[in-house]
Amino acid sequence: MGKKAVLLVNLGTPDSPSTADVRTYLNEFLMDPRVIDINPISRTLLVRGLIAPFRAPKSAKLYQAIWDKETGSPLMHYSLLQQKALQQRLGDEYIVELAMRYQNPSIESALNRLKAALVDDIQVIALFPQYASASTGSVYDKVMELLAAWGTKPNISFVNSFHDNEGMIATFADNAQKYHPESYDHVLFSFHGLPQRQLVKADHTQQHCLKVNDCCGTLTDANKNCYSAQSHHTAKLIAEKLNIPQDKYTICFQSRLGNDPWVQPYTSEIVSKLAKEGKKSLLVFCPAFVADCLETVYEVTTEYGDEFKALGGEKVQLVESLNDSPIWIDALEKMVRENHIAG
Repeated sequence: MGKKAVLLVNLGTPDSPSTADVRTYLNEFLMDPRVIDINPISRTLLVRGLIAPFRAPKSAKLYQAIWDKETGSPLMHYSLLQQKALQQRLGDEYIVELAMRYQNPSIESALNRLKAALVDDIQVIALFPQYASASTGSVYDKVMELLAAWGTKPNISFVNSFHDNEGMIATFADNAQKYHPESYDHVLFSFHGLPQRQLVKADHTQQHCLKVNDCCGTLTDANKNCYSAQSHHTAKLIAEKLNIPQDKYTICFQSRLGNDPWVQPYTSEIVSKLAKEGKKSLLVFCPAFVADCLETVYEVTTEYGDEFKALGGEKVQLVESLNDSPIWIDALEKMVRENHIAG
């Protein structure tokens, strides 16, 4: 009696780096109305008619560059390690399942396994440190949509965000120590980008986002659930942990898609600016990701690295993500146990 479960949910990854599988992944991902939040007809035409057909072959080449013959996608590899490590820590008292919001293992298959195990309590942890409608919000929607069809429902709880989690901050700081942050000319905290319109929608006051000077600089009641404000807070906590002075780091946002304005400043523009200023070495954190993936391993290390060197820079060093660090697994275990007690 009283079986408890944890459902870890990450974003997702193609089943293989083939063009066909990448296209399938992009179609599912970008057709999510929380990801591209425009009217359904326009979204369908844009995704199925333009983005997926033209982007899939290019993205497939990038996935092929990071795909390991033994372990496959780094995001899947590290997510599985996190699941196994957390299961070991929690023991028989809990069942830990892993799902991806898009592609496999699906949220539906994971929930069905928990249903068959007759669990009474499910704690859902969307593995996105900072809350965003397009990530955590989408996981909420999918889980509740699927549970709506169950005849009886277990107790369900969600971890909204963990942007200031001490263990998460400590893991990024620990991962950076071996690179001696003080030896770099500048430090970047590069977060995944979002369209500005999504930040505005998240401002329930409609009086703060992009209307107040430095609206994301400090967490307040008005912006406490804002992705950008939470990102700024995460970066400041890591910088404080490592004693990085404020004038030596920049918070920026990568992976822009389309022509609409996204959260700024853009990482690519900051990299270019720093190179032109004569900076030779950059240390880059990507604290929106709990596992290394295409956006960290390739976009930062290869794309931004090549861009920086082409403009006269010498080195771009990525700080590894949380991956299977024991400090991060400690933090996950503590999160689960404390949230269960609170619930």
